[in-house]
Amino acid sequence: MAHSAAITSAPSYSLTALPFTTTYSSPSGIFLAKPTWNPKMLHLRSRPPVRAAVSIEKETPEAHRPDTFLRESDDQAHSSSSSSSVRARFEKMIREAQDTVCTALEAADGGASFKEDVWSRPGGGGGISRVLQDGAVWEKAGVNVSVVYGVMPPEAYRAAKAAASPDQKPGPIPFFAAGISSVLHPKNPFAPTLHFNYRYFETDAPKDAPGAPRQWWFGGGTDLTPAYIFEEDVKHFHSTQKKACDKFNPDFYPRFKKWCDDYFYIKHRDERRGLGGIFFDDLNDYDQEMLLSFATECANSVIPAYIPIIERRKDLPFTEQQKAWQQLRRGRYVEFNLVYDRGTTFGLKTGGRIESILVSLPLTARWEYDHKPEEGSEEWKLLDACINPKEWV
Repeated sequence: MAHSAAITSAPSYSLTALPFTTTYSSPSGIFLAKPTWNPKMLHLRSRPPVRAAVSIEKETPEAHRPDTFLRESDDQAHSSSSSSSVRARFEKMIREAQDTVCTALEAADGGASFKEDVWSRPGGGGGISRVLQDGAVWEKAGVNVSVVYGVMPPEAYRAAKAAASPDQKPGPIPFFAAGISSVLHPKNPFAPTLHFNYRYFETDAPKDAPGAPRQWWFGGGTDLTPAYIFEEDVKHFHSTQKKACDKFNPDFYPRFKKWCDDYFYIKHRDERRGLGGIFFDDLNDYDQEMLLSFATECANSVIPAYIPIIERRKDLPFTEQQKAWQQLRRGRYVEFNLVYDRGTTFGLKTGGRIESILVSLPLTARWEYDHKPEEGSEEWKLLDACINPKEWV
């Protein structure tokens, strides 16, 4: 799974506007990761991937939250430009979702509050990072939003533009990205970890190629990572995801559920990180308004999918052995995020804000040599479900 917000850790973002670009989601915000072959958008099968860096300005800490992180030109234009309107409405949606989720998490904890960092960039964009750490219920909870303006190098654009002449040398390609990303690690081993991320991406035409089409897409998902299986919890979670998907297309849930199972796969362990949910990326083959509504519905489904589970499990008594098993599964979480997660690995390789990038990691984790749960035990049942994904609804 994939796919900037100044927090003490980070979300996951996925950016994919050109056939060689992939959208990555990382608890720190939005990253345009190293280009990856994506023939879905343009038929360029004979061309090799193009590797190029992305230019994004450094962030500046802010004392107060602005009404919007959009550039003034975007903010003024949104009433007359449909794409700018999507930018403005998506930013409004993710900021409202951040407030709603943080309020619900603080209420569930019963005492702890989020630490907030606000940041901006001189050329436009910025973010709000929030982390609640070592509370009564939450070991670590991060909820980040970000709006990013950047520039893709010309070689990426030349590779993507099938009709371009070899002699044509377009300038850098401006891009816009916005997203919300969150990872929630409870203390109780019977309460599952949750990750969600929703993002929107656009590229503008280069100044020296004004006729070039604007590219856009949506990405995101919500997934559950328990240490112990309570079937009623997992079925409730997946039913809520399916209900959100079914409002828009009955094919979405089975398609995005499989995509989620495939994405959160720890290859060196031959198992999934958790029990899945939904995941999608590069989504632009439907009406833009419909996809904006779909992303909004998914983000609004996070609390009803998750908080009832937390309320049922947060105060259950547990043993040291059960806590140790949770820590071993947290180790798997760390392995996936540091080895395979696109947003995390891209951020680490490109000098991103470390505290934001690593917000997804738990405070504590555990590795034991050659640990194997006893066959038939509750721990074994969880591992079996991670190795052999199940249909929960």
